Amino acid sequence: MPIKPLLLIASAAAALALPALAQQAAQPVPAPTPTPANQYPNSSIGPTVTQPSPVAASPVTDTTTGPADESAVEEVAQLDLAPPPPPIEYPGWARRDPWVVGSLDPVVHGLGADPWGAASGAFLSTLMRRMDAPIASRWAHIALRDALLARAHAPRDVNPVDWVAERAWLLLRMGEADAARILVQSVDVDKYTPRMFTVAVQVALATADPSALCPLVQPGRATSDEPIWPLADAMCAALAGDAARASQLIDQARARSGAGGVDLLLAEKVVGAGLDTRRAVDIDWTGVNELTSWRFGIATATGMEIPQRLIGSAPANVRAWQARAPMVPVEQRTAAAHAAASLGIFSNASLVEMYSLIADSTDPNDIEGSMGGRLRRAYAARTVADRLEAMRGIWDEGKTPEERHARHILTAAAASFVPPSKEQQESAADLIASMLTGGLDRQAARWSSVVDAMGGDGDAAWAMLALSGANPSVDMSSGRVESFASRDGGHRGQMLVAGLAGLGRYADPASLGVDPTPRSRWARTIAAAARNNQPGTVVLLAGIGMQTPDWRGVPPAHLYQIVRALRQVGLEYEARMIAAEALSRL
Repeated sequence: MPIKPLLLIASAAAALALPALAQQAAQPVPAPTPTPANQYPNSSIGPTVTQPSPVAASPVTDTTTGPADESAVEEVAQLDLAPPPPPIEYPGWARRDPWVVGSLDPVVHGLGADPWGAASGAFLSTLMRRMDAPIASRWAHIALRDALLARAHAPRDVNPVDWVAERAWLLLRMGEADAARILVQSVDVDKYTPRMFTVAVQVALATADPSALCPLVQPGRATSDEPIWPLADAMCAALAGDAARASQLIDQARARSGAGGVDLLLAEKVVGAGLDTRRAVDIDWTGVNELTSWRFGIATATGMEIPQRLIGSAPANVRAWQARAPMVPVEQRTAAAHAAASLGIFSNASLVEMYSLIADSTDPNDIEGSMGGRLRRAYAARTVADRLEAMRGIWDEGKTPEERHARHILTAAAASFVPPSKEQQESAADLIASMLTGGLDRQAARWSSVVDAMGGDGDAAWAMLALSGANPSVDMSSGRVESFASRDGGHRGQMLVAGLAGLGRYADPASLGVDPTPRSRWARTIAAAARNNQPGTVVLLAGIGMQTPDWRGVPPAHLYQIVRALRQVGLEYEARMIAAEALSRL
C-alpha cells in the first residue's frame, strides 16, 4: 500500500485530536539571541533593537502583593521608569486598527475577552523583551504562542504598534517566524514605529523573504541609517526588474565598504537573480564563523546550502526557522523539524507529513528501511506487536532527551491506536508519553487499569496519568503519591508533588518538600495575575518562570505556581499537559 495515503490519514487523525496545536509555525532562521543590552541578532548588517521608553507601572492591579521577582521580573520592578510616549495619532481612514491585532480568537483559546486585563503594557513589554527563549516546556510554549497571537485590545501604558512589535520579537526568539510574520503584516506600514521597522526587518530575514523588505525601504530609511537599507534597496530594484539601478546601488555599497564581505555578496546574489543584471556571484563561507539573521535569510532565499558547522552551532530557534523554509529541500530539514517539534512549533501531523513527502521521492526498494517505511509500520502494521516494534525502533534512535521527545511526538497518533493490554505494559510509559505530546489525554487514560495493576513498576506511566487526566482513574491516594516520592527521592518526586498540588490533587505539598507559599516577587506576581483573572499575563509569567532550555532547571516551586495559576484562570488543560510533560521529560 502506498505510504503517503497512510501517513496523511494518520496525520489528519492527529490534527483533529490536537486542539492546542491548531497553530503551527515553523521557521528556521538565526533567531536573535537576547543580550543584556537587548540587541537584535548580532549581524554586521542589520538593525539593533530600539529600546522602548520605559513606563512606571506594576504588572497587575493588586494592592495586596508587591511587584514580581527573579531575573527579568525583579529587574523591571526596580527600574525608574519614565512616562510612555503618547500613542501616534492615526487618520480616520486608516485601514486597520493597530489597537487590536492578532489572528486567534482569545475566547476560543481559553484566554477570555480581555487576556491582559489591567496589567501594564509597559511592564509586559519589558518582560517580553527580556525573556530568554526558548523555554523548557513544549506546552508552555504553545500556550504562550497562542497568547501572543490573540486578537485582543492592547493593554494600557503602551504604544499599540510597539506592543505588536514586542510580541513579534518574542515569537521570533521562540522560533515562531510564521507567527511573527502574521503580527507584523497585520499593521499598515504607514503606522510603523522605529521599533516596528526593526522587528519587521528581522521577520523578513527569519522567513527568508527579501521581498518583504521592499515596502519598508523608503520609510525605513527615514527612521534610521542602518546599513541594511541600501542593500535592501538594491535587492528590491532587482526584484522589480530595474537591473541598472540595482547594479548601481550595489556598486555604491561596495565603494562605501571598500570591499565585498559575505553580507554584501549575499545581497549581490539576490541582485544577480534579477533580470539582465549580468552578475554571477559565488559565496565562499570560509572564514565565516557566525550565522546572523541576514546571512541565514538571504542565503536561504537564494537556495544556498548553509554549511552544517554554522547551522549546527545556531540556537534552537534558528533551527526552527530552517525547519519551515520551503526553499530548503525537505530531506535537509528533518533534524531541524525534530528540534522545532520539541520546542512546540511542529505537531505530530507536521512531522508525519514531512516524512510522507520524503517517502514520495524514495526508491520503493529503499522504503522499508527508511523512516517513512517504519512510520508506515508504526501506524498500519497488521499486528500490535509489529506496530510496537516499529515505534520502539523509532524511539530508541533518539540519543538525546530532545531527540527522544521529538520521536515521541512523531508517533503520537500511532501510539493512540495501540489497545491497552497487560502484554504491552512494558511499553506503557513510552506510549503514554507519546500520546501526551499530542494532547491525547483521553486516549492515554485508557491505560489506567493496566498501569494501576503494575504497582511500583509502573511509576512513570502512573505519574503521567495522575497529572494529565481531567478525572484520573488511577490510584490518587496520598499513600501512592508518597510511595512514588520516596522511591524517586529527588527532583522527579518533587515535580510530581508540585504538579498534583497545583492541580488541587494533593493537599500538603510542604510535607514532601514543595513550599506552596509564593515567596518570590515572580511567584507573588503570577498569583496576583491569576486572582485578577488575567490569563495572558499568567501565560507570559509562566514563560518567565521557565527560562531554561531543560526541565531539570525548573524548580518544583515554579511548577506549582505555574500550574495553580493556569488552572485558576481557566487554562486547566494546559496546566495538566505542562505538569505531565515535566514527568515525561525528567
